[in-house]
Amino acid sequence: MKKFLKIALFLLLPVATIAQDSVATITPGVFNEYGLYSIVKADGWLFKQGSDTAWARKDVNTIGWQKLSPAKLSVKYANKNGRAEGWFRLKFKIGSLFTENALGVKSIWWAAEDIYVDGRLITSNGNTGVNGKSFKEGCSFGEVTIPIPINFKPGTEHIIAVHFVDYTAPFPPLRLKSNDAPSLGMIGITREGYNLNLIKTNQTEKLVEGSWVAVCTVLCLLFWLLYFQNPLEKNLKIIALYTMFLTLVLLMGTLASRFGISYLSNYILGNGSDFFVSVAAAFTLLVVVNVFGRKVTKALKIFLAICFIGELINIFLLQNIMIMMAIIIMVLVLNIYYIISSWKNLRGPQWVIVIGLIVSLLFGSIYFCLGEMSESAFLITVTGYSLSFPLSLLVYVSMRFKEIITEVRANAARVVQLSEEKEQEAVNRQQVLQQEVNRQTAEIRLTLDNLKSTQTQLIQSEKMASLGELTAGIAHEIQNPLNFVNNFSEVSIELLDELKEEAQAGHTDDVIAIATDLTQNLEKINHHGKRADFIVKGMLQHSRTGTGEKQLTNINVLADEFLRLSYHGLRAKDKNFNAELVTHFDESLPKVNVAQQDIGRVLLNLFNNAFYAVNQKQKTAGADYKPEVAVSTSIEKNNLVIKVKDNGSGIPDVIKDKIMQPFFTTKPTGEGTGLGLSLSYDIVVKGHGGSILVNSTEGEGSEFTIQLPII
Repeated sequence: MKKFLKIALFLLLPVATIAQDSVATITPGVFNEYGLYSIVKADGWLFKQGSDTAWARKDVNTIGWQKLSPAKLSVKYANKNGRAEGWFRLKFKIGSLFTENALGVKSIWWAAEDIYVDGRLITSNGNTGVNGKSFKEGCSFGEVTIPIPINFKPGTEHIIAVHFVDYTAPFPPLRLKSNDAPSLGMIGITREGYNLNLIKTNQTEKLVEGSWVAVCTVLCLLFWLLYFQNPLEKNLKIIALYTMFLTLVLLMGTLASRFGISYLSNYILGNGSDFFVSVAAAFTLLVVVNVFGRKVTKALKIFLAICFIGELINIFLLQNIMIMMAIIIMVLVLNIYYIISSWKNLRGPQWVIVIGLIVSLLFGSIYFCLGEMSESAFLITVTGYSLSFPLSLLVYVSMRFKEIITEVRANAARVVQLSEEKEQEAVNRQQVLQQEVNRQTAEIRLTLDNLKSTQTQLIQSEKMASLGELTAGIAHEIQNPLNFVNNFSEVSIELLDELKEEAQAGHTDDVIAIATDLTQNLEKINHHGKRADFIVKGMLQHSRTGTGEKQLTNINVLADEFLRLSYHGLRAKDKNFNAELVTHFDESLPKVNVAQQDIGRVLLNLFNNAFYAVNQKQKTAGADYKPEVAVSTSIEKNNLVIKVKDNGSGIPDVIKDKIMQPFFTTKPTGEGTGLGLSLSYDIVVKGHGGSILVNSTEGEGSEFTIQLPII
């Protein structure tokens, strides 16, 4: 679009013509610096709608033709299909001051046109269809073609006739395509050197415009890269968006003025460039607000939304450049307001933004105030206007990062200092902690020794408690053989007295009979004495601290012995207690290698708990309740299985997981230590690599299962 404006300035230069009998005179002063003269505004143009090619002749009768310049052509001349077709004619002559004979004719218009001079077709732009070919629109930005040279003799009158075909634009507002560029000249007369000047100018413009796009593209990529690396710097995002939209403005504007571009492409790119001009202007305001640390208010958001919607309406409906200019001016005014209101608070890099805006404003003022200027001045002005603010953003970002680096270094120095202080403080604390650790370690060791001593005492107490349970049972068990010994001893004494009497009497047969009875009595005394000795040895073995030495043991005998000892022990405390003892021993059970006294202690503890449970239930149950404790042994999967079952009160589910914990007991205070099952668990699991499981239903009874591996 910038090339559009530039060419417009060139072709709008004052036209010096002399109207004598409707003859336009071309003098050297009407040509611009490139050697181009736009003849469309010369006085004397005649117009007539139609397609008659005979109107190209020099001697056509122009009565009935209307006076109309090609620059005044409008949509009212289009038919209902949107097609406008007609002829323009102009009588002109070359001034006598011209020393050049070879002038040229060049067409610049969106409409298709055929240009005739003195009845001879000189050049065509697009295709009007008169030659049988289909219509093809002209190109407003035609390729750099060499104008058709014509030998015009100074002082001689000539007729230029233009046959054109145009269509309405496909987008609102309603207009002809050629109305989008009415001041581009349509028909130009060129002098010698015009082609060379145009080529040089085009090359320069492409180079400069390419540099605009390249610089903004590099800045855009740089700012986005910095933002992605530093997402906490929110200003970088706004700056990156601004440079991105500015890059789109310049890129689309450059492409829109590209030689050989179609009307549709020019419309899309040109209007896209105009739209992003407004967007970039809005982001200029956002950059200023964010960099200055001002708040993006609701009113500002509404203003930007209105600008956005207004520009869209302008592009698609109104096509009025003044609306875009109004938006830019309002944004500029707001920028000035924020600069003035933030003046006292501006620091460091923020001034760079102010300078960039001021420089951009100065170049923009020069561009719009001077209007006509040389090509080099035009490019310098537009370059300054387009790039001064983006480059100031680059300087701002670099200075901002320098500030950040300085702050980081200062913070790092403070962190190092604090780290050293903390390190020294940590060393001091470590020394204090080490002393405290040493002290607490000594206390812990003392406490551990006390705990070990207490544990030993508790274990011994548990053993003694179980021994106490055994005492009553043992007393009952040992009473029977002692009664037999006493009874048979008394009988034997009487028999000895009888033996003496019969011996004195010489009754040999009676002596032999009495001696036989004495022998039987002594055998019974010996049997029951050994029974008492076994019971005493078992009691002694249970009471002393064991070494845990394993030996082959008959589990059936061990279980039966401790079952009865436990039962009689409870009966000694409560004469009214009775229970049925049920045994299911596997007679094929081999002897197993276990610590006999430890396993005996486990069985005794389980039996005691079982009898206690059924005894407690008997006190509350009805007369139909019959206490029962059963023990069974078997072999399952190479494991010895011992099951102790009772029909007592059972174990509640809420405490089932706790019964193996040390010091946990369900018995009243003074009746249990809470170590029985805990020690039993350690003996079975840790001492023998087995397992002890419990299955209980509250109110129905419990069953403990011991599994010992057979080695």
